Amino acid sequence: MSAGRWILALAGVSGCAAVGLGAYGAHGLTGDEVMRRAWETGVAYQFWHTLALVAVAMLMERRQGMTSRLLGLAALLFAFGIFGFSGSLYVFGKTGEVLITGLAPIGGMSLMAGWLAFAVAAFRRP
Repeated sequence: MSAGRWILALAGVSGCAAVGLGAYGAHGLTGDEVMRRAWETGVAYQFWHTLALVAVAMLMERRQGMTSRLLGLAALLFAFGIFGFSGSLYVFGKTGEVLITGLAPIGGMSLMAGWLAFAVAAFRRP
């Protein structure tokens, strides 16, 4: 199976998880307003970057070479960012504690780097 298809499958799983996590946050999450907002932010970023994974997968199916490698790097950075940024916000939203100090900012930087890799890929010839 091609890398683009693996990324599309990952996007499907991430999208499904985001819907479930969003529903849990809306109906089952307890805690103060700060914790609820953190959870909602995690869901929003997961949804947006799941859509970014879909875009990357679709483009990878059409491109080859350096562009495809840059898109693969973007997908990897998006996936790590979803896990690191959104995941740390989910833990905080549920427990009120920071599980791994610095994971949210590292995840956020990973998301930003993913967008930069995506942008550079746009200027590479297929």
